Amino acid sequence: MKNILLILRREYLVRVKKKSFIIMTFLAPLLLVGFYAAVIWIAIGSTEMKTVQVLDKSGLFATQFKDTDELKFKFITNSLDSAKAQFKSGEDNALVYIPENVLEDSEGVLIYAPKNVSLDLKSNIEKTIERQIEDIKLTEAGITRKVLEDSRVDVKSQTISLSDGGEKSSSSGAATAIGGICGFLIYISVFVYGTMVMRGVTEEKTSRIVEVIISSVKPYQLMLGKIIGVAMVGLTQFVLWILLTVILASGAGYIFKDQLGNDPQKMQAQMEQVQKGMPGGAMNPAVNAASGNDPANAVADILAAVGSLNLPYIIGCFLFYYLGGYLLYSALFGAVGAAVDNEADTQQFMLPITLPIVFSFVFAQMALRDPDGSLAFWTSIIPFTSPIVMMVRIPFGVPAWELALSMVLLVLGFIGTTWLAARIYRIGILMYGKKVNYKELAKWIFYKG
Repeated sequence: MKNILLILRREYLVRVKKKSFIIMTFLAPLLLVGFYAAVIWIAIGSTEMKTVQVLDKSGLFATQFKDTDELKFKFITNSLDSAKAQFKSGEDNALVYIPENVLEDSEGVLIYAPKNVSLDLKSNIEKTIERQIEDIKLTEAGITRKVLEDSRVDVKSQTISLSDGGEKSSSSGAATAIGGICGFLIYISVFVYGTMVMRGVTEEKTSRIVEVIISSVKPYQLMLGKIIGVAMVGLTQFVLWILLTVILASGAGYIFKDQLGNDPQKMQAQMEQVQKGMPGGAMNPAVNAASGNDPANAVADILAAVGSLNLPYIIGCFLFYYLGGYLLYSALFGAVGAAVDNEADTQQFMLPITLPIVFSFVFAQMALRDPDGSLAFWTSIIPFTSPIVMMVRIPFGVPAWELALSMVLLVLGFIGTTWLAARIYRIGILMYGKKVNYKELAKWIFYKG
C-alpha cells in the first residue's frame, strides 16, 4: 500500500506541476466564457439601422410596418420602374413591392436589394404581410383578430414527482440538461485521462525508466498507483474548471448587465438579437414563453428548474461514476500502453476499448428520450456503458435497487478489468522488440508467476 501511495503521489505531483496542466486548467474556462462572451458582445454591438422602402400598391399596409431600433420603413408612391431606378441610386437596404392583388396572389410580393437580404429581414417582412392578410380575411369571415387570439390557450404544465417522501416539483428540461452534461463530461474524461495513462506507460517503457522502477515495486502496484494518480489529476482539474467557470461567468454577467442597463425593453431587444445570433435562433422558446421574454424571469425560471433537482445526490453519483468509468477503462488503456513499444502501435488495440465508450454516448442520447426504457435500463447496468448512461438517467430518478446494482457491477467490472490489465501489464512492461497481437495478449493473461 505504501508503494502505491508513493507512485500515486509522484504521478499526481508530476502532472499538476507541468506548465501545460496549469495553462490548460486556467485557459479552458477563459476560452469557454470568452467564446460565449464574444458571441454575445458581437451580437449586441453589430446591429445596424436598416432602411426599407415599401411600395404598397394595395394600400392595405400603410400602418402595418412599424419602425424598430434596427429597421426604418419609408413608404413611396412611385411606379415600380421608377422606384427601382431611384433605389439603385440610393443607399437604402431593401425595396418591398406589394402588388394590388396581394390578397389573391400573395406570392406576388417582391423584395429588391443591392445584393441580398438577411433571412431575419425577409422573415420580418413576410410575417407582417401575412398577419395583415389574415386579419383582412378573418374580418371578411366575421372573425376579428382579438377573437382568434382569445381562443388560443397556452398550456404550461408543472411536473410533480410522487415519491415516498411526498410530492415534489420537478423539471424535465433541467433533468435532460444536467444528465446530458454529466454524461458528456464522463465521456470526455474517460478518453482524455485514459489516454494520458496509456501515454505515460508507453513513455516510461520506451525510455527504459520502468526497468528501474520495477526493481523497487511490483508491476501491479505501479499500474494501480499510476491509474489512481491520474484520476486525482482529473478530479483536481474538474473542480478548478467548475469554480473558475462560475467566477468568470458571474463576472461576465455583471459586465453585460452594466452595458445593457436597467431598461427592460432595451434588455429584451438586445437579448433577442443575441438569441438570433446563436445556433438555433431563439434558444428556448418554452423558457421565453414562460417568462414573457423577460431575461430576468428566464434566468429565474432556469435557476428554479435546476433547484428542483437533488444536486448533492447528482454530484455524488457523478463523482462515483466518473471514478468508476475512468478506473475501468484506464486499466485497459494502461495494459495497451504496456503491451506496445511506441504510441503508433497502440492503434490496433484501441478499437475494442473505444467502441464501448462511443456506443455509450449513442445510447445516452436514446436514454434522454426514454430514461425508463429497457435499452436505458440494460445499458445503465452493464459496467462498460453504465458510467455514461446511468448519469443521464439519474436526474430523472432511478430506483434505489437499480442504482445499487449498477454501482456494484461497476466496481466488479473495475476489479475484473484491473486484474486482466495487470496480467498483461506485468509481462508487457518489460517486453521489447516484439510485435504483439491479440493471440499473444491472451497467452500473457494465463502466464503463471
